Amino acid sequence: MFKHLNKDLPASLVVFFVALPLCLGIALASGAPAFSGLIAGIIGGIVVGAISGSQLGVSGPAAGLAVIVLGAIASLGFENFLVAVVIGGAIQILLGILRAGVIGYYFPSSVIKGMLAGIGIIIFLKQIPHAFGYDSGQEGDFSFFKPGGENLLSELLNMFDHISPGAIIVTLLSLAILLLWENVLVNKNRVFTIVPGPLVAVLVGVVYFLLTRNTEIGIAEAHLVKVPVPESFSDFTSQFSFPKFGAITNPQVWITGVTIAIVASLETLLCVEASDKLDPHKRVTPTNRELVAQETGNIISGLIGGLPITQVIVRSSANVQSGAMTKMSAIFHGIFLLIAVVVIPAVLNMIPLAVLAAILFLVGYKLAKPSLFQKMYSLGKAQFLPFIVTIIGIVFTDLLKGIGLGLAVGIIIILLNSYRNSHFLHKEEVDSDLHIYKMVLAEEVTFLNKGAINRELHSLPKNSQLEINIKNTRFLDYDILEILDEFAVHAAEKNIKITILTKNGEVVNPESYSKFFITNANA
Repeated sequence: MFKHLNKDLPASLVVFFVALPLCLGIALASGAPAFSGLIAGIIGGIVVGAISGSQLGVSGPAAGLAVIVLGAIASLGFENFLVAVVIGGAIQILLGILRAGVIGYYFPSSVIKGMLAGIGIIIFLKQIPHAFGYDSGQEGDFSFFKPGGENLLSELLNMFDHISPGAIIVTLLSLAILLLWENVLVNKNRVFTIVPGPLVAVLVGVVYFLLTRNTEIGIAEAHLVKVPVPESFSDFTSQFSFPKFGAITNPQVWITGVTIAIVASLETLLCVEASDKLDPHKRVTPTNRELVAQETGNIISGLIGGLPITQVIVRSSANVQSGAMTKMSAIFHGIFLLIAVVVIPAVLNMIPLAVLAAILFLVGYKLAKPSLFQKMYSLGKAQFLPFIVTIIGIVFTDLLKGIGLGLAVGIIIILLNSYRNSHFLHKEEVDSDLHIYKMVLAEEVTFLNKGAINRELHSLPKNSQLEINIKNTRFLDYDILEILDEFAVHAAEKNIKITILTKNGEVVNPESYSKFFITNANA
């Protein structure tokens, strides 16, 4: 378990620095206490990480649930909402027992890659204002459109009126350290593989803040991480909230619980699929076990005042890119979160958001590299269209809608291919008076193919001959059989002779095509 500690521990520090502002930002975007996001991050790391079978996935509060959580807290109140979180976790147990984890395998690879690239683009764009010292947007909010008619692009334009020289300097320093560390120093000495570059960048950022405080090139406190700082142990414990189980009879609580279970499970399964694709060792996560792990995390999180938990792709991709080898990295990141909020919250509040922006710049770029777009384009329209539609949907709407749009395009492409590939029609001209048409049916022919086959049959000229080859056909939908029986009447009127080439090579001319095919093709 600890044999890859030299890689897992540095990676966990990177994930910790990425997770910290995201946990706080997602809590604020959800209308919940800031501490609830930290609780979810700690449990997602330690509890879910320990139970999960995912080696590189990282769990915590998810931006994809922020809108649902925001509405639920507004209508139910926070303590009643926590009951819904516990219920959602219990439902996820049932989904795991029913082996619902298989759902994740039904999403095309092109959509999963589009999801990763779309999130990468949003991460990159969202960090640009922070790099310039404009921190109006919440760290955990990944939506394109903002309240009050604002959007991500207008936020980028507004930042030019709020430029902070200190933030720009820290961003450039951090990027220089990260790139130098990753591309040069790690190859020079083993020490640089043990000490992670992001940790050095964070330390440099803290030192810069302290040395330049109250100067023109300093960083204002508004541009720093904001962690709750308790003044005593009782103050710390007062940050925990507990569910009011008297609300369990409220139908709205149950509706919210079911919604959380479904959305959280779907988001987790999609992130599991994406994380496995990022894994350089291509290990496969047991999806049903993952649902049980998430359920356990959600029940515990709800019981002590935390937000709902899912596996999350931003932290998971940062984990992979930082060289993690096992799930110990996810567990350690949770431990670091716990230690940080208990022991050194004041120190964390000295970290400039510009440093974290530099770290996330690299995460976003690696998820949406130009080479990925070139590769997907080279694979053809069937791969590129779902990929690019997923990206556009995620960037301009949200994660689940973008995935839904990409999946819809993928299904349409499958239907079009199925429409075209149900059969092969070949014409043989014996002489000017006799035309022989040979139709070879596919291995499986369903109602999706009836439009193409019907069009081909009715396009045959009078006084011709049709041979239908079912040698390789294993299944024919009854809709197709009906078309053949109906066409037999039409064929007789046009003097078209129909014969069938069977699996045994026999050529027959049955009285009822539907009965013949049921007996032979679907045997």
